[in-house]
Amino acid sequence: MLWRQHTVYRERSGGVVIRGEHVQRWISLAPSGRKDEILLRAGRILDGGTTAPARSETVVSLCIGTGELATACRRLLAETATDAAPPAPAAPGRTEQSEEPKRPGRKGKRMSLVSWTILACVVGVVALFAYSTATTGTR
Repeated sequence: MLWRQHTVYRERSGGVVIRGEHVQRWISLAPSGRKDEILLRAGRILDGGTTAPARSETVVSLCIGTGELATACRRLLAETATDAAPPAPAAPGRTEQSEEPKRPGRKGKRMSLVSWTILACVVGVVALFAYSTATTGTR
C-alpha cells in the first residue's frame, strides 16, 4: 500500500493513476509498448489539484514480483519528493493575514453527482433484493 488515503483512476491511454493528495504526489502505471513491461511515472500535485508533468519515470518488467514493483514505485516517489523545490521565503516586512496554514483544495468534502448516482443504485439493488426475498419467502 503506497498511501492510506489515495484516489485511483484510469487514464484514456489505459494506464492507472494513483493520487495521494495528502503527500502532494501521483504515480502512474501505463503500458510501455513492449510485451511484459510497464512505464512507471511519478510527479507532484500542484496547488489547486492539477498535476505537474512527471519528474521521474522508468520502465519495469512485469516478470518481477510485487515486492520489486513496490520498491520501484517507492524509489520514484522518493525521487519526486527530493526533486521538489523548497518554498520561496516570504519577502521581508510582509506578514500573513491569518496564522492558520492554507490548505489546497476544497474546505469540505462533497459527493459528486456520479457518487450519488452509484450510491442510489446500490441502495436500490439492496432494497429490491430485500423486497424479493420478503415476498417469495426463502426456505
